[in-house]
Amino acid sequence: VSQLEEPRIHTGAKPHQCQECGSAFLSKGQLKRHYQRYHSGEKPYSCDQCDKAFVTAAELKVHQRVHNGEKPYSCDVCGKTFSTSGHLKTHQRTHTGEKPFSCYQCGKAFSLLGNLKRHFLIHTGEKPYHCDECGKDFTDSGGLTIHKRIHSGEKPYQCRHCEKTFTSLVERNRHERTHTGLKPYRCEECGKTFVLLGSLKVHRNIHTKEKIYPCEQCGKILSRSSSLKHHEQKCHAGFLH
Repeated sequence: VSQLEEPRIHTGAKPHQCQECGSAFLSKGQLKRHYQRYHSGEKPYSCDQCDKAFVTAAELKVHQRVHNGEKPYSCDVCGKTFSTSGHLKTHQRTHTGEKPFSCYQCGKAFSLLGNLKRHFLIHTGEKPYHCDECGKDFTDSGGLTIHKRIHSGEKPYQCRHCEKTFTSLVERNRHERTHTGLKPYRCEECGKTFVLLGSLKVHRNIHTKEKIYPCEQCGKILSRSSSLKHHEQKCHAGFLH
C-alpha cells in the first residue's frame, strides 16, 4: 500500500469511481483491474491446452491446474486436496457444519449457494426437468440424470477398491469409505467422527435429545416416521425392496 493510499484505508475513502457501473475503489490500479474484468471484454491470457481465456495471469494459472492436476490446498482434517483456496474453504464446511446461505422463506441454511438455489424451488414448486420414462419431475438436471439410471440400469461409477458399481458419484464416494476408513464428519460437541453425514446427524441426537428418522439411502434426516416413508417412496423407489 502506497503512502498516498494508506490514509484512505482508515477513512474508508474510495475516490476512484467506475463510469460504467458506479463501483468505487481505493486506487487507480484497483479501478483498472475492475474495468478489465467486468467491462472491457478483454481476456489477454489464453490457455495453451484449451480454448479458455482469462483477464489476469493469476486466473490463468489457477485454471491450468485443471490440466496439470496440481492441488496445492490441503484440508487439515481429512487430507483431501484442492486446486483453489475457494474450493478448500467450501469443502471445510462439511467438517465445521458452517452454513452461510439461508433461505429467506423458511430459514433453512446451506453450505453451498447452489444448494440454496435448488432448495428454493421447493417454495416455488418449479420442477423443470421431466423424466420421459415415468413422468417424474425434478428441480435440477443432475437429479434427473441420476434418476434415469434407475430405468437404464446404468451404474457408471465403479469403486476403486472393489468391483461394486453405483449410479452416482456420491454413492460411490460414500461406499469407498468402508474400504478407506475415512470419517470426515466430526461432532463439534464431543469430537466423535463418522463415515456418513447421516450418522453424524443421528449421533447429534444424543446431545440435542430430538427425535429424528434418518434415511438409510442418502442420510437425510426427517422429523416424523411418516415423512421418512414418503421421502423413501419419492426419492429412492428404485432402491427399495
